Amino acid sequence: MNTNQHIAIIGGGCAGLSAAATLTECGYAVTLFEASSQLGGRARSVVVENKDLLQQLDNGQHILLGAYSATLSLLEKAGVKENDAFLRLPLQLSMQSALSKSEFSLKSAHYLPRPINLLAGFLFCKGLTIVERLTALNFMRHLQSSAYEIQQDLSLARFLKQHKQSKKLIQMLWEPLCLAALNTPIKKASSRIFLNVLRDTFNGNKKNSDFLIPKLDLSKIISQPLAHYIQTNGGTIKLNHRIRSVREVNNGFNLETNQGLLHFSHVIVATSPARTDKLLMQLPKLKSIQDKTHHYQYQPIYTVYLQYPAEIKLPRVMTGLTNATSQWVFDRGELCGQKGLLAVIVSAEGPHQKLTQDALALNVATELKQLFPNLPKPLWHKVIAEKRATFACLPDLPRPTNRTAQHNLYLAGDYTYASYPATIEGAVRSGIYCANLIANEF
Repeated sequence: MNTNQHIAIIGGGCAGLSAAATLTECGYAVTLFEASSQLGGRARSVVVENKDLLQQLDNGQHILLGAYSATLSLLEKAGVKENDAFLRLPLQLSMQSALSKSEFSLKSAHYLPRPINLLAGFLFCKGLTIVERLTALNFMRHLQSSAYEIQQDLSLARFLKQHKQSKKLIQMLWEPLCLAALNTPIKKASSRIFLNVLRDTFNGNKKNSDFLIPKLDLSKIISQPLAHYIQTNGGTIKLNHRIRSVREVNNGFNLETNQGLLHFSHVIVATSPARTDKLLMQLPKLKSIQDKTHHYQYQPIYTVYLQYPAEIKLPRVMTGLTNATSQWVFDRGELCGQKGLLAVIVSAEGPHQKLTQDALALNVATELKQLFPNLPKPLWHKVIAEKRATFACLPDLPRPTNRTAQHNLYLAGDYTYASYPATIEGAVRSGIYCANLIANEF
């Protein structure tokens, strides 16, 4: 390898970390810059104060899928043991409606070979009429026969209506999955991207459809082991280093920092689209990227933590809610030993955005009380709001590629992985792809 090659990675989220880990593993000189004091991007832990006590919480309750092969492989390289880090659950959805008191339950017959295991799950699911179950089965068979591909992208609501999915089936199954995977309302969400997620989840190994729910703080699962792996392999990580601009010079790039100019032969920009636009302003060849991304819409994610007495437990580790502000509730006592602590996810835009954080927490606590009457009043609550958590995954959304018109400058981030929504897996795949583009040049 040419020792004059030194690669800068701007951004210490999942995309930047995966790029740095891949490059340092191959022996390249890498410096990763993170503007904040903490790595991990949206997949990180935060310390909050409640009643004079410091509590470590994730900035959002994440779920991984068994199909997230790139993420799981990278974490394994970094020494993360799956059994210690995740609770793996074969596909099982339990949805409850507080308004109608109805329930829906879908469980894959994991003892059967694929795809019979999934078809049996639909055939014997609870909460749907036999007609609705057969309609869902026919829909899944159609998707499998078409390889989960469609000729024209359209909103998922329209696509499901075309395929005669009932209102209840949409409310209990497809809409919750859409919000969980795309963080975009079903009336706006891209059918093509949603089907890509279904394809990876329900094709191949039947373990692809398993849920992997973190049992440890996200920082302990992702950023800390990856940072250790990068540094062990000779990489450098600089926290609290904001890059102000990137300028082309004859034999590479100058990065402007608070400490002055630093020179690199290659650059991977692994920041959010909005931040990327600012960094690329001095590079006229990349104006087309800004033209694509500065019109992006964004969607929020709220995580509402409710602390109950330590003896409180829910019937399941994860329960879905419909016809409610709350969408998913997790029992963190059963997951990671935080006894009595529940984490509730509220994804995407909606009336809840107009509520104060206290009002949102009260609303969520009231909904949980309707479903679980034995719940007492919570001891305290904490709302963590990511108001621009993900880009809105709209039909035919223009997505920039990892390779750019600027020689030796690459883009990484979930928004560049065109076949996926804004997920950890999309970010990781994009970072690895950028690293491989650079490695293939030498």
